[in-house]
Amino acid sequence: MNTEFDNERPIYIQLAEILRIKIITGELKQGQRIPSIRELALTMKVNPNTILKALLELEKEQLIYTERTNGKYVTSNQDLISYVRSNIANEIVHNYLNKMQIIGLDYQEALKYLQNIGGKQNGITRM
Repeated sequence: MNTEFDNERPIYIQLAEILRIKIITGELKQGQRIPSIRELALTMKVNPNTILKALLELEKEQLIYTERTNGKYVTSNQDLISYVRSNIANEIVHNYLNKMQIIGLDYQEALKYLQNIGGKQNGITRM
């Protein structure tokens, strides 16, 4: 995996975000064993300690858990995964609306952009 990292934020935070997205989208399935720290470090081309910090963040959120001597696994708690997905979606929408307000567009105008422009891209249909 060839990941480009933002120099403005710690890499472990960015790695946690990447893995969190993989969990909420189902790329990493509920109950699935996560590759070892060494495997992830090689794949992501980062130091194993950085991977460990990212995984510890996800464990704090209870999105992953450790089975002693067996490795780390994705939670099977669908309610938690849905909750995290909802929070991320809300954050994205909030950021979008704030940026639209900065350029002088109100909520209704911002919504029109989502419907007219965003809805025509990537196969998304209009509301």
